[in-house]
Amino acid sequence: MTMLSPELLASFDASTTDYATALTLPPEIYISPEFLEFERRAVFATNWQCVGRASRIPDVGDYFTTTIGNGEHIIVARAKDGEVHAYSSVCQHRGMQIVDDAGSCTKFTCPYHMWSYDLTGRLLGAPAMERTEGFEKKDYPLPPLKVELWQGFVFVHCDLDAAPLAPTLATYEPYLEHYDLEHTVCPGTFTLTDMPWNWKVMFENFNDGYHANKLHHTIQDFCPSELAAFPVDWQPGSNVIFRTNGYVHIDGGFNATTKALMPVFPQLTEEERWRSTFALMPPTLCFGTAPDQAFFFIIRPKTPDTIDVEIGYLFHPSALEHPMFDHLLQMSDAGVQVFVQQDQDATTKVQRGLHSRYAVRGRYSWQEESHVQFNKWLVQHYRNGWPQP
Repeated sequence: MTMLSPELLASFDASTTDYATALTLPPEIYISPEFLEFERRAVFATNWQCVGRASRIPDVGDYFTTTIGNGEHIIVARAKDGEVHAYSSVCQHRGMQIVDDAGSCTKFTCPYHMWSYDLTGRLLGAPAMERTEGFEKKDYPLPPLKVELWQGFVFVHCDLDAAPLAPTLATYEPYLEHYDLEHTVCPGTFTLTDMPWNWKVMFENFNDGYHANKLHHTIQDFCPSELAAFPVDWQPGSNVIFRTNGYVHIDGGFNATTKALMPVFPQLTEEERWRSTFALMPPTLCFGTAPDQAFFFIIRPKTPDTIDVEIGYLFHPSALEHPMFDHLLQMSDAGVQVFVQQDQDATTKVQRGLHSRYAVRGRYSWQEESHVQFNKWLVQHYRNGWPQP
């Protein structure tokens, strides 16, 4: 018997009112394998998914592979036309995954039967297929995904006719203008694997102003919960939910000094130097800004109870010219790790609690308005993809 009942769908209405009256989402949708499979179809497969920074593949022939949220294994490569392309990594002969690493090449060759593909996914060679009736190489490319670059990030969509992403992120773009994110420097990323919580728990925790200087007391007292603000009401069709959070002093930093360690982005206004922003671009990207850096978390669901999280930082190019850059990066990362460890403990216990018979649909603080906006984003996709009785 399916859990995707009309009653469960109707129950989501109580999570989409406003923070003063809304209930949290039902605990069962965070722990059910059936519900995650529904989300893979109704949420991940129907939305733009972030897969990384374009700077990861700067030259023709550069590529990386990843698994997107609906479970598809894909290749992201820069082809001879200079453009970023994305396509399935599954060979169109017998279904073998062609490649599962990163590097640089001139073509991809499936090791099983040596079918080869160019950097756009076009089939180049298929040995010993000349006797196969009606076989034409042009009919067997690696299935493509639609690609869009936004602020230096690569997004993909399984629907080649999908509407552009950028217009749906327009409300957040004024907060990023002075960062010139496309030209920032990312000194690499690291991935935390099999983190024991649901992907929605990760999104909720990332943009939760309520816990800022509670769970993170001392190290985040410079950016307190009471200075959270929600400048934009979420509207249907938008693919971003964001808040600002003010500081008690200029040029705050998420490290032991509570001050910016790297060179501050030179075009920032004084107002921008007194705050951070925290944004969700569901279903895969969590993104934030501080005066001296931006930071991102790319979320990849694995099971109802586990995700992989790729984490990276973005700096103004002048930061790399600083003679102490490596030491400052270590100090900055050490501060972030304090937050990461505290959040890991909290989200692990939240996921554990959601399995309890005593887990309830709770209530929201005004400092959790982003949660209700996220609920509205989610529920519109749940409704669109809900199976008909």
